[in-house]
Amino acid sequence: MTTDRVTLFEVGPRDGLQNIKVFVPTKDKIALVNALSRTGLTKIEAASFVSPRWVPQMADGAEVVAGIERVPGVAIAALTPNLKGYQAAKAARVDEVAVFASASEGFSRANLNCSIAESLERFRPLMEEAHADGMPVRGYLSCVIACPYDGATAPKAVAGVAEKLLEMGCYEISLGDTIGAGNSASLSALLDAVLDRIPAKKLVGHFHDTGGTALEMIEVALERGLRVFDASAGGLGGCPYAPGARGNVDTLAALRRIEALGFSCGIDSAALEEATRIAARIGSAVD
Repeated sequence: MTTDRVTLFEVGPRDGLQNIKVFVPTKDKIALVNALSRTGLTKIEAASFVSPRWVPQMADGAEVVAGIERVPGVAIAALTPNLKGYQAAKAARVDEVAVFASASEGFSRANLNCSIAESLERFRPLMEEAHADGMPVRGYLSCVIACPYDGATAPKAVAGVAEKLLEMGCYEISLGDTIGAGNSASLSALLDAVLDRIPAKKLVGHFHDTGGTALEMIEVALERGLRVFDASAGGLGGCPYAPGARGNVDTLAALRRIEALGFSCGIDSAALEEATRIAARIGSAVD
């Protein structure tokens, strides 16, 4: 039995809440992040510094980051689409940031209002300033299995964009099954292409559980050497630009499956259950 360490990267406070139409009170967001910070999780994405016109739910990002308890050993992350967003996140004293690209042209135009190539160019000033600041930058890559506009995504196209993000300076790439279309077979085909060009230690699994396949995909990814997975407390969230995609994989469910396979995450399950209850209350209040 393996004792390999697996990192769960908690995205509930950002990816889990961003598509909720009713505004979640700032104090509730802070309470969720604080509860998650007490679980043993080492990475929590707490906010998104995007235009409130595009994602109103994230308009209070600076207030959330300012209000949370900063726990030693817990890195607070934020999504930043451009240099202005990066500078706001830096001013809020986050520990790392992330940029967001698409593996499909249709989704890139719907989500970012530009082509894939144009989106990468937009990141360059951000990447340059982050590099000068010593700020770690993560790369999200959406629609790695399929796109709600373009259909199936070619694995080689995913590998190509992921490689470009790494070349720009991202320390790892989160492979997002944004609409939950994947299964063990489609993920295996994707990883065949991506791992041919990028080592597993630079890749993250981000699997939405829309189709009930996220846990089996985590198993496949573990077998192929991935050791970091995005998850959302209570299974909150999805993507506002991917209709019907509500449902990131639940952090507690992911923890239980990963530990059942003999891996260690260093997370207190009882504390995570409490954070999950907070996430559930938030979800039920706005449904």
